Amino acid sequence: MKVITIQENSGIPKYKQIVLSIEKSIEKGILKRDDKLPSVTKVAIEFNLSRDTILLAYDNLKKRGIIYAIFGKGYYVRSSEIAIKQRIFLLFDELNSFKEDLYNSFISHMGDEAQIDIFFHHFNTKVFERHINESNGIYTKYMIMPTDLKNAATCIDTLPEKEVYIVDQTNEELKKYPAVYQNFEKDIYKGLQKGKFKLKKYNKLILIFSGYTVPVGIKDGFLKFAADFNFENEVITEFKNRHIENGEVYIIPNDRDLVSVIEKSKLQKLKLGKDFGIISYNETPLKKLVKNGITTISTDFEAMGKILAQMTFENKKRQIENKSDLIIRGSL
Repeated sequence: MKVITIQENSGIPKYKQIVLSIEKSIEKGILKRDDKLPSVTKVAIEFNLSRDTILLAYDNLKKRGIIYAIFGKGYYVRSSEIAIKQRIFLLFDELNSFKEDLYNSFISHMGDEAQIDIFFHHFNTKVFERHINESNGIYTKYMIMPTDLKNAATCIDTLPEKEVYIVDQTNEELKKYPAVYQNFEKDIYKGLQKGKFKLKKYNKLILIFSGYTVPVGIKDGFLKFAADFNFENEVITEFKNRHIENGEVYIIPNDRDLVSVIEKSKLQKLKLGKDFGIISYNETPLKKLVKNGITTISTDFEAMGKILAQMTFENKKRQIENKSDLIIRGSL
């Protein structure tokens, strides 16, 4: 029985007919795991098709993980999971509770027709480049968190342009790609502005800007707000060995620093929300409960995951700025 059949004037593109034929052959058991497919040349001659048409079909199946290629030998069946229509490469910077919310929201809205493989680069350029290089050409979509990594755009540009989506952070070099992202500079400025009536009760704003894992836009927005509204301010790179003074408000993007500040306040017997204040970055369930609640500036990570899934299904090519808000609690 033939593995591939083509009908003239069916209204279905020839490459799609090849895809459907191979899917049906796998479904019926005619093709099994590691069976070799007809060569590109053989299919081209038999059906009087261009090589590009056959390669387009085989590339579609390869990206979905249904077939694989061995250089110089041909194409072979990898999987019988033909129901998978999308095979998605998801590259995060790190896993934490709020990125987990994004991930869970994304996979729940994608449903069962997508296989999603998640990787992490941990803010390491070499790891980032390795994941990009090893994934190139074997996925239908690429969802990437580039953070502020040097040469990230150059590396991403090696991927198929129409299949790339940028997540969480973008920049001018990546503007050609669709994205759902945070505007860190604007978000912290608007958040602090919303809480200005509370901040006026304190003497000084202190941002703990701990380095390369924190988007530089947070620092820029913080400094702009402090200048525009005449707040005494300071940017420090670490909290270690610091003494908390009465009337200080700490803006803390990193949760490790949040723990350190709270522990130090206990040793100094200071009352959070009265003697000093805290604004944390990124909402988590625990921050609703700790010390009568921690005030946060946070984007909606569940919404980000939903928007990303919608963009994937609808093949939208847009730059979408995810919403952010200040949630005032007892720490301020």
